[in-house]
Amino acid sequence: MFSKRPPPEKERRVRANDREYNEKFQYASNRIMTSKYNVITFLPVNLFEQFQEVANTYFLFLLILQLIPQISSLSCFTTIVPLALVLSITAVKDATDDYFRHKSDNQVNNRRSQVLIRGSLQNENWMHVRVGDIIKLENNQFVAADLLLLTSSEPHGLCYIETAELDGETNMKVRQSVSVTAELGDPNNLAMFDGEVMCEPPNNKLDRFSGTLYWRDCKHSLTNQNMLLRGCVLRNTEACYGLVIFAGPDTKLMQNSGRTKFKRTSIDRLMNTLVLWIFGFLVCMGVILAVGGAVWEKEVGSLFQSYLPWDPPVDNFLFSAFLSFWSYIIILNTVVPISLYVSVEVIRLGHSYFINWDRRMFCSHCNTAAEARTTTLNEELGQVEYIFSDKTGTLTQNIMSFNKCSINGQVFGEVGDPLEPKPKRLDFSPFNPLADPDFCFFDNSLLESVKVGDAHTHEFFRLLSLCHTVMSEERSEGELLYKAQSPDEGALVTAARNFGFVFRSRTPGTITVSELGRPVTYSLLAILDFNNIRKRMSVIVRNPEGRIRLYCKGADTLLLERLHPCNQELMNITSDHLNEYASDGLRTLVLAYRDLSEEQWEEWHEGHCSAAEASDCREERLAATYELIEQDMMLLGATAIEDKLQEGVPETIAVLSLANIKIWVLTGDKQETAVNIGYSCKMLTDDMSGVFIVSGHTVQSVRQELRKARERMLELSQGRREAGVEGGTERWDSESCAPPPPPPPPSTLMENISGEYALVINGHSLAHALEPDMEAELVLTVSACKAVICCRVTPLQKALVVELIKKHKKAVTLAIGDGANDVSMIKSAHIGVGISGQEGIQAVLASDYSFSQFRFLQRLLLVHGRWSYLRMCRFLCYFFYKNFAFTMVHFWFGFFCGFSAQTVYDQYFITLYNIVYTSLPVLAMGTFDQDVPDQRSLEYPKLYEPGQLNLLFNKREFFICIAQGIYTSVVLFFVPYAVLSDASQGTGEPLADYQTFAVTTATALVIVVSVQIALDTGFWTIFNHFFVWGSLGSYFTIMFAMHSQTLFSVFPNQFHFVGHGQSTLLQPVVWLTIALATVICIVPVVAFRFLKLDLKPQLSDTVRYTQLVRQKRRKAVGFGVGSVSEGRLGARGGSRRSGYAFAHQEGFGELITSGKNMRLSSLALASFASRHSSSWIDTLRKKKHAPSSTPPSTSGECSPAPSCVSGSGVLLSNSSSALGGSQDAEDAVSTPPVQHRQQDPASPTHNPTTASESAPSQAPPHASCAGALTASSAAARASGRNHGGDSGGWTLTLGTVQEALSGWRGIAARTSGTSSPYPQTSN
Repeated sequence: MFSKRPPPEKERRVRANDREYNEKFQYASNRIMTSKYNVITFLPVNLFEQFQEVANTYFLFLLILQLIPQISSLSCFTTIVPLALVLSITAVKDATDDYFRHKSDNQVNNRRSQVLIRGSLQNENWMHVRVGDIIKLENNQFVAADLLLLTSSEPHGLCYIETAELDGETNMKVRQSVSVTAELGDPNNLAMFDGEVMCEPPNNKLDRFSGTLYWRDCKHSLTNQNMLLRGCVLRNTEACYGLVIFAGPDTKLMQNSGRTKFKRTSIDRLMNTLVLWIFGFLVCMGVILAVGGAVWEKEVGSLFQSYLPWDPPVDNFLFSAFLSFWSYIIILNTVVPISLYVSVEVIRLGHSYFINWDRRMFCSHCNTAAEARTTTLNEELGQVEYIFSDKTGTLTQNIMSFNKCSINGQVFGEVGDPLEPKPKRLDFSPFNPLADPDFCFFDNSLLESVKVGDAHTHEFFRLLSLCHTVMSEERSEGELLYKAQSPDEGALVTAARNFGFVFRSRTPGTITVSELGRPVTYSLLAILDFNNIRKRMSVIVRNPEGRIRLYCKGADTLLLERLHPCNQELMNITSDHLNEYASDGLRTLVLAYRDLSEEQWEEWHEGHCSAAEASDCREERLAATYELIEQDMMLLGATAIEDKLQEGVPETIAVLSLANIKIWVLTGDKQETAVNIGYSCKMLTDDMSGVFIVSGHTVQSVRQELRKARERMLELSQGRREAGVEGGTERWDSESCAPPPPPPPPSTLMENISGEYALVINGHSLAHALEPDMEAELVLTVSACKAVICCRVTPLQKALVVELIKKHKKAVTLAIGDGANDVSMIKSAHIGVGISGQEGIQAVLASDYSFSQFRFLQRLLLVHGRWSYLRMCRFLCYFFYKNFAFTMVHFWFGFFCGFSAQTVYDQYFITLYNIVYTSLPVLAMGTFDQDVPDQRSLEYPKLYEPGQLNLLFNKREFFICIAQGIYTSVVLFFVPYAVLSDASQGTGEPLADYQTFAVTTATALVIVVSVQIALDTGFWTIFNHFFVWGSLGSYFTIMFAMHSQTLFSVFPNQFHFVGHGQSTLLQPVVWLTIALATVICIVPVVAFRFLKLDLKPQLSDTVRYTQLVRQKRRKAVGFGVGSVSEGRLGARGGSRRSGYAFAHQEGFGELITSGKNMRLSSLALASFASRHSSSWIDTLRKKKHAPSSTPPSTSGECSPAPSCVSGSGVLLSNSSSALGGSQDAEDAVSTPPVQHRQQDPASPTHNPTTASESAPSQAPPHASCAGALTASSAAARASGRNHGGDSGGWTLTLGTVQEALSGWRGIAARTSGTSSPYPQTSN
């Protein structure tokens, strides 16, 4: 642990079978140690780590002060007990975690492996393996270290591995040894092997390795395809041998297991600031009391010197005041109790378990539950303003299906008129016995084209069966299993298989295909592999007749420009087909070929070999060589693959948008594909005021496009404000609206514009926009956008975009993804969410929270996140209140005890107050409290906004809590002081003694804070009742015990006041004093909350009230069901070209050519008007966003969430902004429901006046203007206006919305933009 680290390596040199040579470089052994402690170091190291926390150091300092008799008026155990408790709990937790790490380390280090030592194989533990050793691996064994594959039992030095522990992918991968070592299969030959490897130093790049093997005066290039990495498992290979290159902590697996960046919540940062303020306040109180003590000692205390002299160290009043200062620091330190930090961690742990236990976030299909992988970020889930999402596998299923294709200008795959019955699924089994039974296709014309022998169709599917890196495994005759690098490639090869061109097997130099039942073997001359820059792959094959042909497939933007000029007409037709596919959100590829002469092939092959053998810039040279041959190709056609949306994605995005969360999609797909997916998942809508596309290739063009987008947004916004736009936009009325305010400053102008906008930006444009001098331009533009789509972005750009928003917007960000290319984005965001999908588990391993479906994000944020934030805020407010109420009594008492640092309470009460008497009730509230049920949280996404605005706990709320605590302390001190000073017992003896005052004040304090937490608790469970009333009971039990004769007889020097507690509480005047103090403390709080609820209710108050009203009405009134159909408001114009995004990794091309043997719903959504609310939340939002923040929501200001309609909904409007304003909300909720029934001509009609006539009997007293709103609703119904999903035509009260949602929930109806939301009444 304390050994000296060797200097960092610049290059690694390893000699086989020579431990003495390798040991001089001091390479790490193969022993891993993820644990932090051992038996000897645990106590000192753990204590050192714990005292790095400022709070623990602060309390240690107080403990040291208490050990000084001259300044301590409290026993040291008042600090020792809680500090030791906190340190012990943390130490036990750390020790438990480290024990399991030790256990895991020992299990791994003691695995057995066969090591070649002095010519024989010996079983050794992994921890004893050294760099330079040769290891034998057998089938299904884990790889012990990073090995250079030397030889294998398979032909050509091949072996098959599974890398699930590295990247989560379960499909097999192939590795191959260098040809010169492939024949060293015998251990005797391997024992004589003395080759030397020079390679790169240890690093964490899993997909890259560069080195050179020197043996027998020759050098051989080494790549990642020659390496077996630790953590892999050998599969389908009898045995292989490898040379250890990196061991233990130097392996790539361990290099990638570094500590994740520690994340802290905004509440944590605020608490640190507040604790510093409280400490400053504590010092100020100490100074005030010390000055008072100095004055008192000089003016009054000097009179008592004759019989009450100072203690020996004190010789003047100034030194006495100095000691008093430190004494009061000790006494008043409970304003920041150490139990605060323990309680916060306990509450967070409880919230994490609630997420893990939520059955509604459990995916039965994947058998995967949600998992909180951290306990420190739960309340931050309730404050998210920006979501950055991957597309493929996150919004979509990443399960590809061959949907359509274009062959020689002819389209296949269209299913005809959507109104006609869907054609029957094709049955391929009579035509092709090797067809995949799970393949689904409907267009019979494509199958007929294959049967009649169309040359273009045959060549199309021949390309798909040859141009790939898929591995085939034939488990039994005709039972083929394909292993593909990406789902896209697997779908294309499966499509070719079903249409008669079946990929059967491959060898290092051949590909065997069954073409319409006839086996054909092609010579594989070269594979020009895919990478993220090329965006295409090619193969060069020789057919049995000797003709050489290059087949290529890739993204249209790169492939179309490499076609022969004679393809222009066909290219135009195919481009139109690509645009059609893009409009459906399909992923596309373009297919082309080129015939090569023998001379062309030989010339190119020579250049390719020299590039492949280059030791420097190898990849660049290969890319240049590929570029030479992939020219003048002939176009065959295009494919279209469907990647379906995950279940519930449109509903989730719609709900999150209503919660004023801005959603960004960061994807590697082309612009057109991403945009159409955006429309499919309702992130982009036809109701938006504008969708702006930025695609400039230079800094200047990008800057110009961003500025033009902002200017256009301002023009549209100004036009909306001046004239109003019919159909859902805001109309400014001089009679109902105040004069417009003066124009805001430029920094906030974009954030306050009206309308909904979206921005689409390409990767090359984003690269320019992320430059330092362009960041402000981008941020200013996206501030006004509800949605942003970034296309063709790299993993690094994803992280940079997240960092940009964190830097400029100071908003809480959440990143969600499912693949390894999302890891950097997930780690950069405040909160990272991983989806356990088709691309492995790397994203999950890097995340803070994980689940299997994107739709669960809605519940994670709007339910668990909002509740966690609410609970933590209420906990902190109450915690600071109760401790100031407790501590400040000492401050007031100082003015009446000669500033002598005498405490009001006895030391046992001081010790137990935060540990026993008040700890459990506040923990119960912080763990279980709710303001509204989970279903209401989902129905009303606007309830989420207080967290985004940080309204529930901020500096203002903190000072309110402190003020309430100080007020309580004043009452608790002066009321008993005033009453008891002149009070007497029934016997005539005075009650004005110290212990009676202490018992009275302490009892009043416990009762007041218990009543206060009862008022603060919004959701009572059995735990709340037990802890609140149990804490009260424990106080009286402990107090009577401490004043008992029993304890006095055992500890006569500690418990002096025998029976005083009982005698004090037997006095009626004491109970009257306690009752009076309680009333004075609590009544103002109750009155204030009542007035606030009546005059300015919060959204949660309004929702709770509507819930009560609805429950009452449900008992008396039945509910009808409305049904309307959904319609799009307009067609999306413009031509969209689709693009194709491969997986973010290279294929198998190089490995294959080196000589390997591959043996092997539409949303039914309530649409609400776009309106600026005059609500208190929007007012506060504008205040909060002083220089930068998110703009106010303009969609569905307080509408029930569409997801809660369960697939059905009604097109609604809320021009009165029902939940947005305070008085409007009260008026709205008091309006009775409108009955909705299905529009059946035979059904009786409903009289629209019935419900409104019954309103007075059910409306609360403060709903005086309900009639006006009801009348306006009735007038709107009578008008029967077609609103098309807009809000300009009529108003709707909240009661109507609530009842409509209640009645329509679960009805599978589709909403229509041209239908009235009310039932049609007949005359």
